[in-house]
Amino acid sequence: MTINDFASTRSGSQDTAERRVLVWDPLVRLFHWGLVSAFATAWLTAEDIQPVHQLAGYAVASLVGFRILWGLVGSRYARFAQFVRGPVRTASYIKKMVTGRERRYLGHNPAGAAMVVAILVTLSGTALTGWLLEAPDAAAGQVQIVTPAFAENDANEAEAGTGVNLEERAGGPLKDIHETLADLMLLLVVLHVGGVALASLRHRENLVRAMLTGRKRPPAPGDIA
Repeated sequence: MTINDFASTRSGSQDTAERRVLVWDPLVRLFHWGLVSAFATAWLTAEDIQPVHQLAGYAVASLVGFRILWGLVGSRYARFAQFVRGPVRTASYIKKMVTGRERRYLGHNPAGAAMVVAILVTLSGTALTGWLLEAPDAAAGQVQIVTPAFAENDANEAEAGTGVNLEERAGGPLKDIHETLADLMLLLVVLHVGGVALASLRHRENLVRAMLTGRKRPPAPGDIA
């Protein structure tokens, strides 16, 4: 490579960088990295530091609530209407992805969109069950509504001194559901990271950097903007 070729390549790289288009607005980026931090904190403190775990859980719930709202009224590429696709189109994209024939999307591709929805739903369930575990009255009420047939039996057992407290009964299944959803969320995180790595390699684009800067390479012919 000659000096002129090197200069031309460098100039081309600079031009490409300057032409990058803004895709992810600042609020989407803050949500993404805030959620990463909050979920990691909640996961790491689940067994030993409950006050921190609870605060991280509330942070997760707040971030999910914000993302749902922003998905309705936010910037173009943040809106669900822009990137959420039906099951047929999503399955078609995944099939093409397996064979290496998928097209590049400027925003979320259909598989990424499905992952966004799965993460939001799973985190909503995780946050709700976590809140119920920390709200005995609410948890007891839920069990009382779901299992009214046990009411008379509970009263009889209570008289005999062998009754099971509704809070304890709620904690058992609720805790199992909460932990199962947390494990599912961890699996989704692994799949998400794998999908980001695959898309970055296939389309020669650093998607982690894009979520930091908000900017991506402009759409080329054949890409979907």
